[in-house]
Amino acid sequence: MIRKGYKTLSQYRVERLKINYKTLEEFQKFREYGLQELSMLDDLQANMIENDSNSPFYGIYDEDKLVARISLYRIDAKYDRFFSPPQDYYELWKLEVLPQYRELDLGTLLVEHAKSLRLPIKTNARCRSDEFWLKMGFQPVNYDPVRDRGENPFVWLPVGVTLQET
Repeated sequence: MIRKGYKTLSQYRVERLKINYKTLEEFQKFREYGLQELSMLDDLQANMIENDSNSPFYGIYDEDKLVARISLYRIDAKYDRFFSPPQDYYELWKLEVLPQYRELDLGTLLVEHAKSLRLPIKTNARCRSDEFWLKMGFQPVNYDPVRDRGENPFVWLPVGVTLQET
């Protein structure tokens, strides 16, 4: 559904967000809309303190306004408890789209960008988002109380990757 005054999906692009005070200001604007568990503010501040130039944050702007964002953390293969063969993968930690942009498929655009990085992806379904992850081609994993510690993991598997047997 395209609303008057909005771009078409093909007019939006995903970009890696810089770790700086401008991005911090943009993240603060999300705080008024989002749930505390989706807040990326603390994550960004921690990365600023560490001076991490390899930002795990990606976003979509409408003009100069950040309207959708995602955090993707690359996890080293030595910590892989999901995929076979064991390998580096992305943990999609948080995904959020401002309310007035939610019907434009910007969340889909962010997830498709993550998938284009060609590594497996693990995420946790939050806020009753199971249907979204299934629509995006993710699959739930069999719950392992030691590995999953109360989380609800979903994974996306690129070609040639399978789940580890539990």
